[in-house]
Amino acid sequence: MSPNQKKRAVFLDRDGVLNKSIVRDGKPYSPSTLDEMEIPADAAQALQRLKAAGYLLICVTNQPEVARGNHSRQMVEALNAKAQRVLSLDEVRVCWHDDPDNCDCRKPKAGLLLGAAKDHNIDLAASFMVGDRWRDVAAGHGAGCKTILIEHNYAEEWKAPSPHHTTRSLSGAAAWILENNIMNTNSQILSQLKVKLFADGADKAGMLEMYRNPWIKGFTTNPTLMRKAGVSDYEAFARDILAAIPDRSISLEVFSDEFDEMKRQALKIAKWGANVYVKIPVTNTRDESSIPLIRELSHSGVKVNVTAMLALDQVRDVTAALAGGAPSYVSVFAGRVADTGRDPVPLMAAAMEYLKPHAGIEMIWASPRELLNVFQADAVGCHIITATNDILKKLELVGRDLHEYSLDTVKMFRNDAVKAGFAL
Repeated sequence: MSPNQKKRAVFLDRDGVLNKSIVRDGKPYSPSTLDEMEIPADAAQALQRLKAAGYLLICVTNQPEVARGNHSRQMVEALNAKAQRVLSLDEVRVCWHDDPDNCDCRKPKAGLLLGAAKDHNIDLAASFMVGDRWRDVAAGHGAGCKTILIEHNYAEEWKAPSPHHTTRSLSGAAAWILENNIMNTNSQILSQLKVKLFADGADKAGMLEMYRNPWIKGFTTNPTLMRKAGVSDYEAFARDILAAIPDRSISLEVFSDEFDEMKRQALKIAKWGANVYVKIPVTNTRDESSIPLIRELSHSGVKVNVTAMLALDQVRDVTAALAGGAPSYVSVFAGRVADTGRDPVPLMAAAMEYLKPHAGIEMIWASPRELLNVFQADAVGCHIITATNDILKKLELVGRDLHEYSLDTVKMFRNDAVKAGFAL
């Protein structure tokens, strides 16, 4: 992290959050001795997870009993030191005042949080305040943080805005913070991608699911996918999808093996919508080049998606045929290249060189095998990557904390073993 980069923090009240409060008549009080300070069993692990996710852990605590003469400052500092040592806190900040002092640091004012933000270069909007009383929530709101209340049902009037989240434990608070962290990190990473994400499939429900995903900018399909999805009426299926998805690119493929019939099908399909690209294979099944047809269609105004290419000379020749024509796609099946034991990244980078002089031609990284291919496609400057729903659903894992993902994996193994009834 560079010195100027903003940090994120989780601010934590002490009593009722890091340690159990002493509750009398429904009201919480601070422990007065080290023996009275009871730290919940789940606290250390919860905070370790937050620290591993990159958050500073800063305790911000009101200790008015010192001003009232009920506790010594020396004992409060000893209690703070115990909490900091056991829980690996980065800092403990204390307000020693009572309400009549009208200080800036006593919660519900936000002084403790604002001071920490200034000293540690903290992005308060990306930070959280965890407390067990209205004063903590009010201070968090005042600082511009997201707020979490650990609910203990104290007998006191609520005088603050509602918390962003309510839970019963520090573990619950940490889980909610980490969920927000994943979502924020995920969005930040995906928003930086230049490559457009297209969904490849023929199941209407799956296509509509992807249509609701704002990251998905277009769709591709082919006769093989249609057959697997049980499509029997090509035109009815295509028109139904185009009616449901009228505002994103959709590539529909011809299925004849004869060029005259390919042309007829292409011209018909192209009329179904302004968002239609017609997929033409680079050759027919007799290895006869489709380039003359591709050139004719493109220069007559048909948006063409030339598909099933794996070799660089195919990209070179197809690009030359499309140059100066209608907007078009060049689909290179990088996944199938990888299936042959070759690294597709250098090939795709070289293919992009053929396209660079032609603004109206976009390259598609087709048939990806894993989500990593999205980032590889982005790195080589590929315009589009088209992937199945199974791969695209993994987008939610982008930026996931590896320790958390490891724990989920262990839980999966354990749950499956229990469900299977294994015994030794």
